Amino acid sequence: MQVQADVERCQGHGRCALLAPDVFDVDDLGKVLVLRKEVGDELAGDVDEAVTSCPEAALGVSRG
Repeated sequence: MQVQADVERCQGHGRCALLAPDVFDVDDLGKVLVLRKEVGDELAGDVDEAVTSCPEAALGVSRG
């Protein structure tokens, strides 16, 4: 699973970092940082929850 984040859309809610702290963090301005661009099945559930919880739709994943 490949993880993407659109920093321009991010408004700094921080839900991603709370839901998937092994994959996402926030910078000093509260914008999303992707810590791991590729994740395995062990983190897929957390990433999926973070993606669906982002109110700005700034996160995405691709599988394949």
